[in-house]
Amino acid sequence: MRVAIFDFDGTLYSKETFQLMMDHLKHHPEHSKRYRMFYRAILPPYLGHKLKIYPEKKMRQRSVQAYLSALQTFSRNDLEQYFQEIAEKMHADMNPGVVERLKQHVANNDYVMLVSGAFMPLLEAVTKEMPIQTIIGTEVPYKNDLLDHRTPIAHIQGPLKTEKIKEALAGKEIDWANSSAYGDSFSDLPVLELVGNPVAVQPEPRLKTVAQQRNWEII
Repeated sequence: MRVAIFDFDGTLYSKETFQLMMDHLKHHPEHSKRYRMFYRAILPPYLGHKLKIYPEKKMRQRSVQAYLSALQTFSRNDLEQYFQEIAEKMHADMNPGVVERLKQHVANNDYVMLVSGAFMPLLEAVTKEMPIQTIIGTEVPYKNDLLDHRTPIAHIQGPLKTEKIKEALAGKEIDWANSSAYGDSFSDLPVLELVGNPVAVQPEPRLKTVAQQRNWEII
């Protein structure tokens, strides 16, 4: 079985999900007051990262946790509706060339996967019309159908992406040499290295350098 693995931010979606999520909360007609609490929580790790004294991975982890904390008191239905609102803003900014590649992989009977650090309800909402077999994203914890913002989340990033991919494909015989992966960031490198056909999509400089050195496809 061949697989085709797609990153989301900067790849299938041409922009950055978290920036859109912040803007949505900041200007939301009902929930904008929650933005102040969120901003206070992320400012220290963000400044620490900019000063190169706080690791980017931890900064991202704390940011997504802080976002959920700002949405405390949401029910499962509230959160799904909230992410649906964000998803509707994203459709116009999907990357048409990468969407077309995804459709080609489906036509070739490849097993299509989406792997992202974005929240699962958002990924499911924005891709519900796309023929994706498996979505791996950051799970939202609930307790009695209410958002459980105190439970630490497992933010899907870095090596955890490859770990989750292998978990999802456990028991399947994968033709890695003829499989494909698409990503835009240097942090996507472990996933791109899994396959015989890695594709760098509008890559950041570090990934672009690697892709050029290894003669990978760049789109």
